[in-house]
Amino acid sequence: MFMSVKIKFKTINSPDFEFNSAVFLPDVENRIGHCAIFTHGYTASKSDTISWAQRLSESGIPSVIFDLPGHYLGSINEVSSFELFKSKAHHCFSYAWSYLQSELSEGYIPETFILGGHSLGALMSVKALELETFKSNNSMAIGVGLGIGQHKNTHIFESSFYQKTLNIRRQLVCPELDSDNVFPWIKEEKENIETSNSRVHLITGADDVVVGAGGMEAFAKKLLDNDNHVTTHEPKKLAHHEPSMASTHIYHFLKKELAL
Repeated sequence: MFMSVKIKFKTINSPDFEFNSAVFLPDVENRIGHCAIFTHGYTASKSDTISWAQRLSESGIPSVIFDLPGHYLGSINEVSSFELFKSKAHHCFSYAWSYLQSELSEGYIPETFILGGHSLGALMSVKALELETFKSNNSMAIGVGLGIGQHKNTHIFESSFYQKTLNIRRQLVCPELDSDNVFPWIKEEKENIETSNSRVHLITGADDVVVGAGGMEAFAKKLLDNDNHVTTHEPKKLAHHEPSMASTHIYHFLKKELAL
């Protein structure tokens, strides 16, 4: 059955950041009681998650995708300090929800909040589960391409090839989000994740050389130690640089989890 979906765009002016977003709204008569909020990885943009929102909205789930602040491919806006980004970036899930809620109905709360993201965005979605809006309601996070590297040899981030690509990639974000700041912080956040008593599903490809073998499982253990309900899925083909390919895996998980 063909389902009509309307897409609307908005620049969100939050107390902390200005960033762009897009909502995917199924026809009113075809909507079901869940909502999805997605974002992307470091140096990327919300376009990486269009296929996720498309797949879910065509199944009746209103969705919103947004650009992380300071990421120029999506929103040519600055971040005033790295300290602000560290402490408030995950709050963008709440700001994005406020926009989606305004397009649905005032005071509307879904049966399930589906948060998610790729890589850095995945980490932010897991952290966002601790925000009051999501902690006090039925919520889950889907993390794609997220793990704690178990590399015995040189990690890809430390290889000469990747260092060369960073000369370009670091120009895709504002100066405050330089990789020299972001990479050590991401590592620390994963090692010391505080999210607890929440539902998290991790999806990382067997061919994801950035996360690497055992990386997803290592992060899953950190989450399990905090009394989270964690499941994992490792597709044979889901390279780190192709997050759009995760849409089918996300849908199949939700179809079973939420009985879509």
